Amino acid sequence: MSSIRERVSPEEWNLRVNLAAAYRLVADFGWTDLVFTHISVRVPGPERHFLINPYDMLFEEITASSLVKIDLQGNVVLDNGHPVNAAGFTIHSAIHEAREDAHAIIHLHTLDGTAVSCLKEGLLPLSQTAQLICGDIAYHEYEGVAFDPAEKPRLQKDLGQKNILILRNHGTLTVGETIAQAFVRMYFLERACSMQVRTLAQLGPERHLHPSAPEVIAKNIEIGRFGLTAIADHLIWPALLRRLNRTMPGYDT
Repeated sequence: MSSIRERVSPEEWNLRVNLAAAYRLVADFGWTDLVFTHISVRVPGPERHFLINPYDMLFEEITASSLVKIDLQGNVVLDNGHPVNAAGFTIHSAIHEAREDAHAIIHLHTLDGTAVSCLKEGLLPLSQTAQLICGDIAYHEYEGVAFDPAEKPRLQKDLGQKNILILRNHGTLTVGETIAQAFVRMYFLERACSMQVRTLAQLGPERHLHPSAPEVIAKNIEIGRFGLTAIADHLIWPALLRRLNRTMPGYDT
């Protein structure tokens, strides 16, 4: 089989490199769940094709060449010898189908993210980190393992125009116009969830929450609405790639 790089456009190869980097970074940050969950990105063009992880590889093993190109139904359109979990693409396909701006989607099952998804209150604006994203969060009720295409309209309606979705009793999800934006949103979400889990673990008869003033929360929501997007692509993502080149090279092959 000829190399994947020779069979795709330069634009697609660049997306493959950045998507493989995102998978490696998720592994590096300890957010993985064996071979489960996905990060997907749309390939430019009218065909509505997407790149997703091969089902037989851990996130830390994924390279640009091993990513599988599929269509909106999860069918492989560029065979590189790896299988794909088409059923697991249900959530991603629903969002890609409804949101033209959601070029990249990250879905995880982390310990703290899932713990917060099991709380009736969801993510609370306790920390500065949470306040920067809490205005951009939507919720979707759990309907069982997401194999049923009939769930798609409800996923689409619940996400709306938000960029962060907490899947009740399930996990976390972020979208972005770029892989960098989706990743940075996920970083803030997972960080905020971990802060909340640790905070709530301290509560007892002598310990109580110290909420921020409503006007402070409102100010931070406004800052987060535009600030994270502005710094994701040009400041944070290049720094993360430098880290990855030091700690886990080879993703760009």
